[in-house]
Amino acid sequence: MINAGIIGGSGYTSGELLRLLNNHPKAVVDFVYSTTNAGKPVTDVHQDLLGETDLLFTDTVNPEINVLFLCLGHGKSKAFLAAHSFAGHTRIIDLGNDFRLQKDAEAFVYGLPEWNKKAIQKAQFIANPGCFATAIQLALLPLAQHQELQNSIHINATTGSTGAGVQPSETTHHSWRNNNMSHYKAFEHQHLDEIQQSLAITQTDFCQELLFIPNRGDFTRGIFATLYTKTDKSLDTHVKQFQAFYEKEPFVVVTTGNIHLKQVVQTNKCLISLTKKGDYLLVTSIIDNLIKGASGQAIQNMNLMFGLDEKTGLQLKSGNF
Repeated sequence: MINAGIIGGSGYTSGELLRLLNNHPKAVVDFVYSTTNAGKPVTDVHQDLLGETDLLFTDTVNPEINVLFLCLGHGKSKAFLAAHSFAGHTRIIDLGNDFRLQKDAEAFVYGLPEWNKKAIQKAQFIANPGCFATAIQLALLPLAQHQELQNSIHINATTGSTGAGVQPSETTHHSWRNNNMSHYKAFEHQHLDEIQQSLAITQTDFCQELLFIPNRGDFTRGIFATLYTKTDKSLDTHVKQFQAFYEKEPFVVVTTGNIHLKQVVQTNKCLISLTKKGDYLLVTSIIDNLIKGASGQAIQNMNLMFGLDEKTGLQLKSGNF
């Protein structure tokens, strides 16, 4: 069995990791580290696990574990690793943003399985992609592979309230978010850097504008992203490009039909829909921000690192009702 440790145990991503690992046939949770909740039952915070686990939060770590998941706030993973030592065999998967960019990566490999699978399989340290970055890259990488990104790319993506984390703030508490919608960090969201990085690696002449408008949605889970750009190829050509790119990827489905969030919520899937109007190609990409955009993708990476079928523990059904 793979012994797993979770650092930063009280947030949404750690809660999803616990839920998924608790039902993973090849993994067991060794400890859940949380200095603010040490000694308390995990189910005091993650109440959906009542009856599923008797783990207590702890403020100590087991340095001999097989895999460590970092679910800390952005910018805190490096400090934690500097203060704690782990065995030479321990694999580390960071769900924060500390190591996603090449200039910060150190020994970390960028963990987008559909793009970087061979490197992930050999890696000891993984930087899990951001949630918006996952949905947007999966929508654009097949075009980049064929050098099709030659014009500005317009992106509009809406995320659920869980994307803002568990701590309440002015724009996340229920009375503000309910029956409301707004955008934030227009044209300058932090995930743009990692998106541009992978596109430039895939399409070496990539220098086009990514005009990204992130929105706060009036729902808890999911990302619904629409992207459009000019191309001179037919819809049929692009459909074949996308289908070929994802032919061996179990979690990405390509269609020309309408798609909606309930098809992916509570799953590790990404659904991609393509349509064309004149010179404009519209790509719609949808994921669950907490699973494919965070914890599920982290487990997918763990599976690849340990030589398991990447679907192990992730064959989940959406709540499509």
